[in-house]
Order: sequence, then C-alpha cells, then structure tokens
Amino acid sequence: MASLNKVMIIGNLTRDPEVRYTPKGTAVTDIGLAVNRNYTTDTGEKREETTFVDVTLWGRQAEIAGQYMKKGRPVYIEGRLQMDTWQDKQTGQNRSRLKVVGDAFQFLGGREEGGGGGGGGGGSHSGGGAGQHSGGSGGGGGHHSGGYDPGPPSHGGYDEGPRGSGGSYPEEEDDIPF
Repeated sequence: MASLNKVMIIGNLTRDPEVRYTPKGTAVTDIGLAVNRNYTTDTGEKREETTFVDVTLWGRQAEIAGQYMKKGRPVYIEGRLQMDTWQDKQTGQNRSRLKVVGDAFQFLGGREEGGGGGGGGGGSHSGGGAGQHSGGSGGGGGHHSGGYDPGPPSHGGYDEGPRGSGGSYPEEEDDIPF
C-alpha cells in the first residue's frame, strides 16, 4: 500500500533560530513553532490549545531562516515527519520524539522593520502577501523551497551533526510574545 508523509503547518516561532554546520559544511537549524487551535466545548465555551512543534531546516533554508526568522514571527512550513531516537545519557533509557523536517517555508504577514532586505523576490504568495524567495538567489523574501537542491540524505542527515543536550528536550522560553 502506498504511503504519504507530508506536513503543512502554520505557527509562530518560539525562539530565534541558531544555525550550526555539520562537519561536511551543511547548514542546519532547529526551530520551534507554537501552533494554536481554537475550538468550542460542548458547553459553548471558547478555548485555545497550543501545540509546540520542533522543525529542522537544512542547507540554504537553514541559512535564510537564521538570517530572517525571529521569535514570534508567523511562518508556514511544508515538510515531512521524522522520528528521532536516542539513548538518554543520564538514565540509559531509549528516548524518541517526532519532529518535522522542513522542505519549504513561507514567511507570513508583512515584512518586519529592519529585516527582510535584499532582492530575492517579486510577486506575492496567496498565503500571506510576502515576497517570494526560491533557490539560491540573495535576499530574504518570503518563500523558500528546497526544490531540487541536493540537500541532506533522506534520513535527515542527523548522523552528521550534534544531537543536542544530552537526550532531553530543549527548554522553551516562557515569554512567547503571542
């Protein structure tokens, strides 16, 4: 039977991205998204639920994200789900987490003052009105797609870079601006 692994998600960044490089020189950054869901209970009470999603970007996408993404900024990301597994160094237990590996992203909303300069774009995307950016041209427009750029191997390339802080989830900041 055929299967499909495709994720489309819109949320606000929970922290500024920090770009790292693998020993082979490939850029990688991990970002956090806060995704809100509004719903009404059976009693008519309106509620909001927030889900925090970890996203990894590779190559040119990671570099653009590091340059133009800022905490609190809304972003649309397309990608795939990937299961990370590791052994906790303190307890020796096997751990796992589900994350998104981003294939393309789109900045939403207007340009922030002082950011997003350069000439990468033109036109507008139906999703948010920001300029588009594709491929490897300069600038920090709105849309970036990994497209046909040969990036990391299909396993996500995590064998190349650092794994993080000892097998536990990174601490999120409590002062999310939304």
